[in-house]
Amino acid sequence: MSAPHVVTEAAAGCPSRPACLPCYQDSRARGVVLGGEAARFMETEKERTGGHPRKGQKRRQVPNQLVRATETRRARWAQEDMQPEAKKARLSTILFAGNCEITHGQLCELLKYAVLGKSNISRPSWCQIFHQNHLKNVVIFILQGMSQLHFYKFYMEFEFLRKTFRHKFCLPAPSSNFLADIIGLQKKTAGDVPKNSEGSLPSASSKANINLQDNPIIQKYGSNKVDLINCLLTVEEMKTFRFPLQGSPGYENFVPTKCNGSITDRSPLFGLDCEMCLTSKGKEITRISLVAEGGCCIMDELVKPDDKIVDYLTRKDIHRTNRVGYDATEDARTALELAQYFLKNGPKKIAELNLESLGGSNQKLQEAGQKPKNRIEVQHPNASVLECLHLMGQKLLFVAWETDATKFSSYGNCETIKCLSNKEVFDQARVEVPLFPFSIVQFSFESFSPVLTEEMSKKMKTKWREMSTVYVGPVSKTCNFRALKRLLKSFGPVESMSFVLETYQLHLCVQYEVLEAAQLAIESLNGVMVEGIYVKVRRPVTELTLDCDILVNELAQDSENRDTIYLSGVSEAFKEHMFQQCDHFRGLEAVILPKESGKQKKYCFLKFKTSGNAQRALTILAGKDWKLKGRGALTPRHLHEWLRDFSSESRRPPGLRITPLPSDQQALQTLKTDHPKIAAWHWGQKIGKLYHNMDPGTLCLVLLPGSKSSIYGSLPGLGLMAIKDEEGCTATGMGL
Repeated sequence: MSAPHVVTEAAAGCPSRPACLPCYQDSRARGVVLGGEAARFMETEKERTGGHPRKGQKRRQVPNQLVRATETRRARWAQEDMQPEAKKARLSTILFAGNCEITHGQLCELLKYAVLGKSNISRPSWCQIFHQNHLKNVVIFILQGMSQLHFYKFYMEFEFLRKTFRHKFCLPAPSSNFLADIIGLQKKTAGDVPKNSEGSLPSASSKANINLQDNPIIQKYGSNKVDLINCLLTVEEMKTFRFPLQGSPGYENFVPTKCNGSITDRSPLFGLDCEMCLTSKGKEITRISLVAEGGCCIMDELVKPDDKIVDYLTRKDIHRTNRVGYDATEDARTALELAQYFLKNGPKKIAELNLESLGGSNQKLQEAGQKPKNRIEVQHPNASVLECLHLMGQKLLFVAWETDATKFSSYGNCETIKCLSNKEVFDQARVEVPLFPFSIVQFSFESFSPVLTEEMSKKMKTKWREMSTVYVGPVSKTCNFRALKRLLKSFGPVESMSFVLETYQLHLCVQYEVLEAAQLAIESLNGVMVEGIYVKVRRPVTELTLDCDILVNELAQDSENRDTIYLSGVSEAFKEHMFQQCDHFRGLEAVILPKESGKQKKYCFLKFKTSGNAQRALTILAGKDWKLKGRGALTPRHLHEWLRDFSSESRRPPGLRITPLPSDQQALQTLKTDHPKIAAWHWGQKIGKLYHNMDPGTLCLVLLPGSKSSIYGSLPGLGLMAIKDEEGCTATGMGL
């Protein structure tokens, strides 16, 4: 089978030239790759002529059928490029700057923007959500009691999280109320946020001594509150309103829904709205919308009428003027809110509001220069997420342990579900999350003892240092050590380099600053002849590095690393060179150039749209024209910064054994289900099940808050973020 024909995005820079042999030299500089017969023909011609046609000799042409085939393929590619892609909500891939730490306030910015969009609130300052109006829901999982240290200590166990969530960021150690910080309630009390779930319904003062007996609502339902089951239409009422009952005219055109079980006062409520158009035979349905109790849209479908449409009736002035466009689910949600308001406040309240409305209270307000306050407005940047949800007529779902669930219980537009275990939290979330547009699900884990946390932290620091350390040898005592050191430094920044004198033959111990440099040295030099001797390049073998090969492979498959490459040997002019040659690098999204004391280091990371883009760029950059060394990335930016912040107290001779505390060792042997290692795997899988049940277009965050202690120190948190089934980024750019 012949190799596939591939044209990179850069080939579009030469649209007037077919990718045929006569323009190959020019096309090659632009990033055109030929395959199959054309490629083999090119190689044969190059070998026969020494790369260039002899003087006076005509250049041999590619056969016509190959030219035509190439032109056909180019036309097909051009047509495919012009095809409009369905818009999907997606996150920018260039999220962070500096140390990749996102404050709780910045996280709150993102959540508010996800709810309201740019027409009502400013964009978050640290990332972008493209096509925000295509977001379906927002779901936040909080792993209370865990931190960034836990995630990388049990990195292998958190398989689903590390492979699914492409965007990761550091969180500062939490305050006393982490939830209030990320929701924006730090300076608010329950009185500052709406306590009622009425949505757009205005409040009315009670009217004493008013005769309401003539009101039709009172006549039908009485003055006291009524149950849901007593609000159902009777058969006679359904006949009056021409419901398609069995045996009625036109019934054969309807499909009845089959309800299992009887309706009770605890049965769920749904809001339904049908949009009509005018056809040649009258009004016919064109759209149907259905929302659940939390305000989440579970159905929004267009219906094609049988007859020709003469008027779409798209005039929906009754809607808010501060919204751009029309949300077809708004009427369904409003109908649901009206029913909820009626059940909560009773017929008497509705009758009083009717009388007040007839009295013209809104007209009086307008005459006084005031506007009826139908919904709260986001007029300042300190608005909370709950206020934003209230503006949209939506509720927040909070599922947590009973001891934690009281935090939002005083807020009216928050549905709180109290649980007695993590298993119950999971079971409730599986049922309730799909029904709400914004959900917070909190799992709680017992915090580690300070002694165990300190021991675990030391192990982590030691493990990453040992993985970044290599032994090189044996080397000859008469070798050119300056050249050898220069060779070892070509793979990346070296923190320290020393001779090992405890061995019969001379070895070098090299401590690299980044894991990628150590791995590149192993892959490039192990088994290679240096100064007349075949050398081995390997890591120290300790209990912490026994599985490092597996860990390195898993790091390479991390969702944040798959599309990123590491390069060593870059100069200060590298950025300018990249700009000049950017046509070679399709899908380039970011160039990350680490600096120290204002001076650029000699390595960098390039982030691409896809792993295929990254591998093609690596092939070019590691070639003879660029003379760089590189491989796939292993350390996400936030992890690299975190590792750099490790204190120097962990620096010790590689290979020194750390004995686990007896309690930890015993727990590992018994493999109890509540051991952190097992819990990390178990609940990572549980979150995976909940994630797979979400609608495409759902913004999902997993937050490990960290911990803060004035006595034992603080542990920073970690955030993971993704939009389910988000499309890849299409724009290119440089992030410095």
